[in-house]
Amino acid sequence: LLHHFGSAEGLQTALIADLAARIVGTIKAAVIRSREAEDPAEVVDLTFDAFGRNGAGALASWMILSGNENALDPILTAIHDLVEDLAQDHKHGAAPIREETLQLVLMALGDALLGAPMAKALGLPRETARQLARGMLLADRQK
Repeated sequence: LLHHFGSAEGLQTALIADLAARIVGTIKAAVIRSREAEDPAEVVDLTFDAFGRNGAGALASWMILSGNENALDPILTAIHDLVEDLAQDHKHGAAPIREETLQLVLMALGDALLGAPMAKALGLPRETARQLARGMLLADRQK
């Protein structure tokens, strides 16, 4: 492992880069489909699943808490590159996509870390955060 990655941090960064590339590729295809269907539900689900079920939220939190924030660079770069790529073909320009991405990622990350207990504490269905995210994206499309 040391020969290929140099350190445990190098291995972690490589794993994060691989995870980011796979997730972003899947989300890009869903964004393109959602533009045709006018429904961002698949994009919301994939983003929430990436941070929740696929563990990106827990991994990001662990990296931040362990002081290894640089390991998140591959995720941030992959998201940035995706937004730049999608903004070229978006009729509203790059600003709304950037804002929508920020909102969606932060909602998905928050949901991954605290969504279930928070929804339970508030007496809300577990899927409420996803529904709110979808509603936000739909409202942005109507502007």
